[in-house]
Amino acid sequence: MDAKEKALAAHEAWGGKIEVIARCEVKTREDLSVAYTPGVAEPCLKIRDNIDDSYKYTRRHNLVAVITDGTAVLGLGDIGPEAGMPVMEGKCALFKAFADVDAFPLCVKSKDVDEIVRTIELISGSFGGINLEDISAPRCFEIERRLKEVCDIPIFHDDQHGTAVTCAAAMINACRLTGRKLEDIRLCVNGCGAAAISVTKFLMYLGVRNVIMCERFGIVCEGDERLNPAQADMARVTNRAHLTGTLEDAVRGADVFFGLSAPQVLTSDMVATMAPDPMVFAMANPVPEIWPEDAKKGGAAVVGTGRSDYPNQINNVLAFPGIFRGALDVRASDINEEMKMAAAYAIAHVIPDEELTSENIMPAAFDARVINAVAQAVAQAARDSGVARI
Repeated sequence: MDAKEKALAAHEAWGGKIEVIARCEVKTREDLSVAYTPGVAEPCLKIRDNIDDSYKYTRRHNLVAVITDGTAVLGLGDIGPEAGMPVMEGKCALFKAFADVDAFPLCVKSKDVDEIVRTIELISGSFGGINLEDISAPRCFEIERRLKEVCDIPIFHDDQHGTAVTCAAAMINACRLTGRKLEDIRLCVNGCGAAAISVTKFLMYLGVRNVIMCERFGIVCEGDERLNPAQADMARVTNRAHLTGTLEDAVRGADVFFGLSAPQVLTSDMVATMAPDPMVFAMANPVPEIWPEDAKKGGAAVVGTGRSDYPNQINNVLAFPGIFRGALDVRASDINEEMKMAAAYAIAHVIPDEELTSENIMPAAFDARVINAVAQAVAQAARDSGVARI
């Protein structure tokens, strides 16, 4: 069987990648009376009197909802909520495998922002956190923003923020390796969708100042009527020289290229026009913006992709399990910028100076050091920033 046939056969055999397993025994009359009626009334009354006791007497303290509307599933686009379920189940399996977080997949059958926000708000009391997944831009920005306003639990859109954290970790270590400072680099970002915008915002939060973004139509520039509202916001804080042109123009002289866009849009010749010892992060999957060997041919000192068959894989699984583990452990009300920054530096510094090389700037997905480092750093940042509740 090829990979596609193998995946289909496995999914059919599994009949779903997650299941519900009871933590209590119900084998005797006494078991029944304690786990259910009449005994269950006692924790119900405790929670009635103090909602926070829902974290003590139910699984809420370790439960995350993984929610999509099916509009931006992997690279497949708008395939509908039911078709997104295999991905949501997979995400839940990763939460459990990497961080022992219980996660439940929910696919919302609506594209209406108001309906989605209201639906998630109404069920939020059942969970300790919400992981938004595979929701198309620019709606995803509005959904997340409004949920943060009405919910008192962490709201985290992994396509945006998990990507931003792992990309930042890669950038931090590439700068360590090449002797650069974040505030001094010139950054070219190809793409201006949800992930690209979030990555750019976060890198600017960390100190990057000189940024040019590109879309299919060319360099993102303030005043361009083709920009959607989210892109227009980015145009106001990037490309302060108001350059116009193509990706070829944007990448010339840049220290770093981040691609969150489309396959094979960057060439070796374009890499050769970048600053000396450039860093190239080609994140399009499965086919990156440039193959690593071609980037190196153009002079790249460090290359990263989203693929597992090349060095320096930039994988969200390094971020979201530990971020939620840390947030849940201190019952955080939010996942804020301070917590994301702590996660990025924690991932980066899993690799000590003596292990850092051009082909080892990122920990492997199964590096056992990552989860504890990220969870502890995130929990401490939550305490320091005032969003921890225990």
